[in-house]
Amino acid sequence: MAFSDASLTALRVFREVAERGTLTAAAAALGYTQSAVSRQIASLERAAGTPLLERRHDGVRLTPAGQVVVRRAAGVIDALDATARELAGLPGEQGTVRLGWFPTAGTDLVPRALTALRRTHPAITVVSREGGTPALVRALRAGTLDLALVASAPPFRPPDTETPALVVRVLTERSLRVAVPSTHPLARQDYIDVADLRGQRWIAGSGDDRVMGVWPGLDERPEIAHTARDWLAKLRLVAAGCGITTVPGSLDAVVPPEVRVLAVRGGPGEQRRVLLAHLPRPLSDAASCVAAALHDAAVSE
Repeated sequence: MAFSDASLTALRVFREVAERGTLTAAAAALGYTQSAVSRQIASLERAAGTPLLERRHDGVRLTPAGQVVVRRAAGVIDALDATARELAGLPGEQGTVRLGWFPTAGTDLVPRALTALRRTHPAITVVSREGGTPALVRALRAGTLDLALVASAPPFRPPDTETPALVVRVLTERSLRVAVPSTHPLARQDYIDVADLRGQRWIAGSGDDRVMGVWPGLDERPEIAHTARDWLAKLRLVAAGCGITTVPGSLDAVVPPEVRVLAVRGGPGEQRRVLLAHLPRPLSDAASCVAAALHDAAVSE
């Protein structure tokens, strides 16, 4: 079987696996069984004559050949979808931009950028979705996102190690801070000494992000009182006096009045960056306008 005979279904399944990072997640997204996904991948690898995925304990990773296939598959699928829309008499998507963003970017940065964009470029449609940074980077590689807002922490490595490297632009860089109830003893000062974080009760993330919410430089095993995936839920728990949590600068606008957000001194600086990433190819005019709106919103924070 030549690769030119590969089925469109197999290409769609492969792109989904590349974006989701696991066969199980791709199967759930497509409504397939995992065995059906495996069969489609196997047929595509037979056609390619080489492995396209590296199976690992934590999911899958594209091989060099897989990177070529997913890049080309994205173009084929998008072209066929555009043809179907044209034949059906539906409007084209030249003015549509697919944007991904990590959770805290959606609390303030993204809404402000989209509000400004509606005033300056009302014909542009932005379709967005939230995700963790690794998932967003995979989606860029798979061609299902045009732009992605991703988070970066020291030592500020590239978002991934694949080639060609993604184009990244630093939108903001700010210090990580700590949110405490306004009635907490730590709230009496204008900053928190890092030594005073010992022995505190923390509100952390859940699942794979469990460490999010705990000060990174803490020199003891943290006491985690509550876990929550949603950042606004963490802040409401802080307001209720249930513990303390870390917050990035982008959450300033949504902090409840019962919460104080303070800088931490006496230890290594914990900087956090917001990056705008995309594939190394020219952006469409619409995507360039969205990128400019995000930059303007970031610098005006």
